[in-house]
Amino acid sequence: MVVRIKNLRVGTIIGVHERERRRKQDVVINVELAFDGRRAAESDRIEDTIDYQALADRIAAEVGASRFFLLEKLADCVLRIVMEAPKLQRATVEVDKPNALRLADSVSVSASARRPSRARPR
Repeated sequence: MVVRIKNLRVGTIIGVHERERRRKQDVVINVELAFDGRRAAESDRIEDTIDYQALADRIAAEVGASRFFLLEKLADCVLRIVMEAPKLQRATVEVDKPNALRLADSVSVSASARRPSRARPR
Protein backbone atom coordinates (compact mmCIF):
# COMPACT_ATOMS: atom_id res chain seq x y z
CA MET A 1 0.00 0.00 0.00
CA VAL A 2 0.98 3.61 -0.43
CA VAL A 3 0.13 6.49 1.92
CA ARG A 4 0.69 10.02 0.68
CA ILE A 5 0.95 13.19 2.71
CA LYS A 6 0.22 15.98 0.24
CA ASN A 7 1.12 19.65 0.45
CA LEU A 8 2.21 19.85 4.08
CA ARG A 9 3.04 23.54 4.50
CA VAL A 10 5.67 24.47 7.05
CA GLY A 11 7.37 27.78 7.76
CA THR A 12 11.14 27.55 8.02
CA ILE A 13 14.38 29.42 7.42
CA ILE A 14 15.74 28.20 4.08
CA GLY A 15 18.06 29.80 1.55
CA VAL A 16 21.56 31.08 1.01
CA HIS A 17 20.79 34.78 0.61
CA GLU A 18 20.63 37.09 3.62
CA ARG A 19 17.11 38.24 2.74
CA GLU A 20 15.94 34.59 2.88
CA ARG A 21 17.37 34.13 6.35
CA ARG A 22 15.60 37.08 8.00
CA ARG A 23 12.19 35.42 8.38
CA LYS A 24 10.49 32.09 7.88
CA GLN A 25 9.08 31.22 4.50
CA ASP A 26 6.77 28.37 3.58
CA VAL A 27 7.98 25.15 2.06
CA VAL A 28 5.58 22.54 0.74
CA ILE A 29 6.34 18.92 1.54
CA ASN A 30 4.95 15.84 -0.19
CA VAL A 31 5.70 12.36 1.11
CA GLU A 32 4.98 8.96 -0.40
CA LEU A 33 5.19 5.99 1.98
CA ALA A 34 5.10 2.40 0.69
CA PHE A 35 4.57 -0.47 3.12
CA ASP A 36 2.89 -3.85 3.44
CA GLY A 37 -0.57 -2.81 4.55
CA ARG A 38 -2.23 -6.23 4.58
CA ARG A 39 -2.17 -6.51 8.35
CA ALA A 40 -3.65 -3.03 8.80
CA ALA A 41 -6.37 -3.78 6.26
CA GLU A 42 -7.32 -6.90 8.20
CA SER A 43 -7.07 -5.51 11.74
CA ASP A 44 -8.26 -1.92 11.21
CA ARG A 45 -5.81 -0.91 13.99
CA ILE A 46 -3.49 2.10 13.97
CA GLU A 47 -0.72 -0.05 15.48
CA ASP A 48 -0.58 -2.07 12.24
CA THR A 49 -0.06 0.85 9.90
CA ILE A 50 2.03 3.99 9.57
CA ASP A 51 0.66 6.75 11.82
CA TYR A 52 0.70 9.54 9.26
CA GLN A 53 -0.60 12.12 11.76
CA ALA A 54 2.34 11.51 14.09
CA LEU A 55 4.73 11.50 11.13
CA ALA A 56 3.36 14.79 9.75
CA ASP A 57 3.59 16.38 13.20
CA ARG A 58 7.21 15.26 13.54
CA ILE A 59 8.13 16.53 10.07
CA ALA A 60 6.45 19.90 10.78
CA ALA A 61 8.25 20.28 14.11
CA GLU A 62 11.69 19.37 12.72
CA VAL A 63 11.37 21.44 9.56
CA GLY A 64 9.91 24.40 11.46
CA ALA A 65 12.94 24.43 13.75
CA SER A 66 15.52 23.93 10.99
CA ARG A 67 17.72 26.63 9.47
CA PHE A 68 19.22 24.98 6.39
CA PHE A 69 20.75 26.78 3.48
CA LEU A 70 19.88 24.23 0.78
CA LEU A 71 16.69 22.43 -0.24
CA GLU A 72 18.82 19.33 -0.76
CA LYS A 73 19.68 19.28 2.94
CA LEU A 74 16.07 19.87 3.93
CA ALA A 75 14.82 17.06 1.68
CA ASP A 76 17.43 14.71 3.15
CA CYS A 77 16.34 15.69 6.67
CA VAL A 78 12.70 14.90 5.88
CA LEU A 79 13.65 11.59 4.26
CA ARG A 80 15.65 10.56 7.33
CA ILE A 81 12.66 11.31 9.59
CA VAL A 82 10.33 9.33 7.34
CA MET A 83 12.67 6.33 7.12
CA GLU A 84 12.57 5.95 10.91
CA ALA A 85 9.09 4.40 10.54
CA PRO A 86 9.80 0.69 11.07
CA LYS A 87 7.04 -0.64 8.77
CA LEU A 88 8.19 1.43 5.82
CA GLN A 89 9.59 -0.33 2.75
CA ARG A 90 10.34 2.70 0.59
CA ALA A 91 9.69 6.43 0.60
CA THR A 92 9.97 9.47 -1.60
CA VAL A 93 9.86 13.03 -0.34
CA GLU A 94 9.62 16.23 -2.33
CA VAL A 95 10.23 19.67 -0.85
CA ASP A 96 9.03 22.70 -2.81
CA LYS A 97 10.14 26.26 -2.20
CA PRO A 98 7.40 28.47 -3.69
CA ASN A 99 8.51 31.70 -5.33
CA ALA A 100 12.20 30.76 -5.22
CA LEU A 101 12.51 31.97 -8.79
CA ARG A 102 10.78 35.03 -10.17
CA LEU A 103 9.54 33.24 -13.31
CA ALA A 104 8.60 29.89 -11.77
CA ASP A 105 5.93 28.70 -9.34
CA SER A 106 8.51 26.89 -7.23
CA VAL A 107 11.74 24.95 -7.10
CA SER A 108 11.70 21.46 -5.64
CA VAL A 109 14.09 18.74 -4.59
CA SER A 110 13.09 15.11 -4.19
CA ALA A 111 14.84 12.25 -2.43
CA SER A 112 14.04 8.54 -2.18
CA ALA A 113 15.14 5.60 -0.08
CA ARG A 114 14.37 1.90 0.08
CA ARG A 115 14.97 -0.63 2.83
CA PRO A 116 16.86 -3.72 1.75
CA SER A 117 14.37 -6.53 1.25
CA ARG A 118 14.58 -9.30 3.78
CA ALA A 119 15.13 -12.80 2.53
CA ARG A 120 12.10 -14.95 3.18
CA PRO A 121 12.72 -18.31 4.84
CA ARG A 122 11.97 -21.35 2.73
